[in-house]
Amino acid sequence: MIANWEKIEKNVGVLDVEIDADQVSVALDKAFRKVVQKVNVPGFRKGKVPRGIFEARFGIESLYQDAIDILLPEAYTNAIEQAGIEPIDRPDVDVEQFGKGKAFKFKAKVTVKPEVKLGDYKGLEVPAEEISVTDEEIAAELERLQQRHAELVVIDEGPAQLGDHTSIDFEGFLDGEPFEGGKGERYSLELGSGSFIPGFEEQVVGLNIAEEKDINVTFPENYQAENLAGKPVVFKVTLHEIKRKNLPALDDEFAKDISEFDTLDEYKSDLASKLKERKTKDAEIARETAIVDKATESAELEVPQVMVDSEITHMMKDFENRLRQQGMNLELYFQFSGQDEAALKEQMQGDAEKRVRNNLVLEEIAKAENLEVSDADIEEELDNLSKLYNRPAEELRNIFAANGYLENMGADLKVRKAVKFLIDNSKQ
Repeated sequence: MIANWEKIEKNVGVLDVEIDADQVSVALDKAFRKVVQKVNVPGFRKGKVPRGIFEARFGIESLYQDAIDILLPEAYTNAIEQAGIEPIDRPDVDVEQFGKGKAFKFKAKVTVKPEVKLGDYKGLEVPAEEISVTDEEIAAELERLQQRHAELVVIDEGPAQLGDHTSIDFEGFLDGEPFEGGKGERYSLELGSGSFIPGFEEQVVGLNIAEEKDINVTFPENYQAENLAGKPVVFKVTLHEIKRKNLPALDDEFAKDISEFDTLDEYKSDLASKLKERKTKDAEIARETAIVDKATESAELEVPQVMVDSEITHMMKDFENRLRQQGMNLELYFQFSGQDEAALKEQMQGDAEKRVRNNLVLEEIAKAENLEVSDADIEEELDNLSKLYNRPAEELRNIFAANGYLENMGADLKVRKAVKFLIDNSKQ
């Protein structure tokens, strides 16, 4: 096989490949054995038609596409290895020559990983944050705990307030006509949660039990239902029930109920320690992010959009998984947020590009500093995942290997080593 690589622009080049005629002959034989199983020729059983009769009846050309399909994947893989390139997208293949007794020639237009020119990445100066915990932060944490352990008490009279949990009937009308999906009965709504269209929940505030009200709102311009996007509508709302949080008193009994401590002062002291520990960890992550950002800012590279699009796809999957954990899905999220898929992807564009850029720079730093991932590193990571998921490490290894994830694990660990290298070689 002959494979020549020529870069034509930025991160795009052409791979010129030639496979000798002997391999073409072998591929044609395989193609015949495949195709002959499917053809009907009078006087012969399926799969038993002699090669000469087959070619006389259907022509050798009828085997060409199947033979190309057999040859091309392996030929392309071998060619990119020989050329030493890293494609990041499907190639655009143009077959230039294929035939019996001839070499197989094709060109593949390929988008590859961009070249990265590193700037300063050693001795980067990012000051460490001084960590302290204030009385206000402790008080805020205690209030969150009160909210979490509060009881919902039914309110028999008085108007609804922000923070109340309500039960409502509603029906939406556009130009006086009810619209699809705009009706709900005994719907549970926390006022101030932002679950409904902007302006809706605020207008429920002040309603009394059994009171009805027409609520006027306008759907967002980017709402996924085109017939409602940007349109003013009226919701007829009836309030059925109000539940309000009854906060527990901040005293020793409260401390005993939610912790292993006997007094509120003891619990506050422990809370202060945990808050400091949390803030310290957050500060370490923030400093790490700042150092990686500095290393990336000093590097020179152009990020291909195809890599950004791929990262957005991963981000969308992660986002959907988080929604499922909360009992939601993308469809419900789009209804509540007024966004659509295109708007959400656009919102992710900047973060996705930054992630790709950072990753490419970290990979280049790992290469420049000869940072390698050993078998022991892989085993340690599998052990950590085993503890996290409570499954045997060997079982996880087999799962990852079967799905081709072990290689990705190695790449991720190498990037982590590059981050550690930046931290270890930074200044405070």
